Amino acid sequence: QVQLVESGGGLVQAGGSLRLSCAASGFVFSIKNMAWYRQAPGKQRELVARITSPGSTNYIDSVKGRFTISRNNAKNTVYLQMSSLKPEDTAVYYCNADPPFTSTSWGQGTQVTVSS
Repeated sequence: QVQLVESGGGLVQAGGSLRLSCAASGFVFSIKNMAWYRQAPGKQRELVARITSPGSTNYIDSVKGRFTISRNNAKNTVYLQMSSLKPEDTAVYYCNADPPFTSTSWGQGTQVTVSS
């Protein structure tokens, strides 16, 4: 059974930083492409950053140069380092495979709130 547990969110002022973590289990983590997604109030969930099993990364334009996705296959964990945060980054952040597992695979997410 796939389990994804996100942590590390919080309240931060604009310009600040946070590091999100996602502990994964129930599948062979090292061979899966992984991603971070976010959902802001009233908006659809969007993919923010992805990392392939070998470690290639890409990002949506709005976070390029500010966010860094990484993974530790020995720990079955994927990270999202977020810097120079902006109020528009406020959202619930989730990790999942890319493409995502089934609709029931989503974790509880971690809330990121950026104050201006």
